[in-house]
Amino acid sequence: MLNRYEDIRICVIGLGYVGLPLACLFASRYPTVGFDTQRRRIEELQQGHDSKREVEDDKLQHAMHDNLTFSTEQEALRRCNTYIVAVPTPVDVYNRPDLRPLTLASQSVAQVLKPGDVVIYESTVYPGMTEEHCVPLLEQGSGLTLNQDFFVGYSPERVNPGDKEHTVENIVKVTSGSTEAAAEWIDGLYASVLRCGTYRAPSIRVAEAAKIIENAQRDVNIAFVNELAKIFNAMSIDTNDVLKAAGTKWNFIPMQPGLVGGHCIGVDPYYLIEKAEVYGVMPHVLLNARRTNDGMGEYVAQQLVRCMNKKGIAVKDAKILILGMAFKENCPDIRNTKVVDIVRTLQAYTQRITVWDPWVDEEEAYEKFGIRVTHQPETEAPFDAAVLAVAHRDFAHVDVRALVPQPGVLYDVKGKLPRDIVDARL
Repeated sequence: MLNRYEDIRICVIGLGYVGLPLACLFASRYPTVGFDTQRRRIEELQQGHDSKREVEDDKLQHAMHDNLTFSTEQEALRRCNTYIVAVPTPVDVYNRPDLRPLTLASQSVAQVLKPGDVVIYESTVYPGMTEEHCVPLLEQGSGLTLNQDFFVGYSPERVNPGDKEHTVENIVKVTSGSTEAAAEWIDGLYASVLRCGTYRAPSIRVAEAAKIIENAQRDVNIAFVNELAKIFNAMSIDTNDVLKAAGTKWNFIPMQPGLVGGHCIGVDPYYLIEKAEVYGVMPHVLLNARRTNDGMGEYVAQQLVRCMNKKGIAVKDAKILILGMAFKENCPDIRNTKVVDIVRTLQAYTQRITVWDPWVDEEEAYEKFGIRVTHQPETEAPFDAAVLAVAHRDFAHVDVRALVPQPGVLYDVKGKLPRDIVDARL
C-alpha cells in the first residue's frame, strides 16, 4: 500500500549538484532529510552554506527553516518512507561504469526499508540498471519483495551545474514506476513541487534510456563540431565564421567546439556503450565521439605549442597561464575537467604553468589532480603564452592581452576574446 502524500517523509541520499537542490525543493512541502556520507559536506550544509554554489545560502537556510535537516547517520533514514537516490555514477580509469556509489546507497536503503516504502533513483544509469542491479540489492538487504512490500521508480536528474535558469523546479521531470499505481504516485509526488510539470514514461527502462541519450546526443554533436574545428584550423579557416554562416539556415543546429568534461556528457555515454556491447551492438558513433572529445585537451595544448614555435618563442621552461580549471564557466565543478589534459601535456615542456580559477577550491584541485590553482595570478605576469580555457564571467573584465604582451601567444578555446587580440582559437 502506497503512503498518502500527507504522510510522506523524504530522504535524499547524496547531496551534490543533484541531491541538494532536490532536497531543498521537496522541503518546501514535505519533511526532508538530506543524507550524505561525507561529514565535511554535512557540517557545511548545517551551517547554511553550499560550497558548490548550486544553492544560494539564503535559499538553503530558508529550506532548513521549513522542513530540511541533514545527517550522516543511518538512523536518520529509518524515520523516512520515501528514498530518493542521487549519488554519482562515475566511470573507472578504463571508462567502465563504477557502480560502487549506487550499490552502497541501495544497500543503505535496504537496511531501513519497510512495507509501503518507495525508492526513487535519479542517478544516470544504463537501461535496466534500476531493476537488474538495484532492486535485487533492496530485496536481499531488506527481506522484502518488490511491488508486494515496496515500490521503486526512476526520475532522471536534469541538473546543469551553474545554470540558474533551468533549475530542478523549472524543468519538466520524467517519471516512472515499477507498477502502474507506483508510477502514478511518483508522478504526483514530483508534480506537487514542480512548476513545469512532469512527463510520465511508460516504463523505468524507457526513463533510464531517455536520460542517457540526452547527454549522448550532446556528446556526439560536440564531437562533430570539434572535428570540424580541427579540419578548418588545418585549412586556416575560422571555425566560428563557418558556424555563423551555416547558422543562417533555418534548421541548422547551433553548436560550438570545446572541451567536454563534467560528470554528465563526458561520462554517461560510457554506460550506454557498455550496455550496447552486452547486447552485441557496437556503438561506433558513441565510441568515436568519446575518443574525439577526450582528445581535445591535448589538441589545444599542441596547437598552443605550434603557435609558440611559429613565433619563435621557446616552449621549454616558458611561462604559461591557463585561465580556468572548472569543467564549465561560472561553476566550481572540476569533475572530469579536460583542462587537466592541457596542463599535463604542457608539463612535458615546462613546469612554469599558472592555473587561474577564482571559482575552484584550491585544495580540492590539488587533491584530485596534483595541480595548484591560484585565485590571483596578476603578480606572475607577463607570460609567454596564455589559454582562455573556461569563460568565467570573472575573466570578462580582465585585460588578458596585457598579461601576455606581444610576441606572446594568446589562445582562445571559448571564442570569447576579441579576434584582433588572439593568435588562435578553437
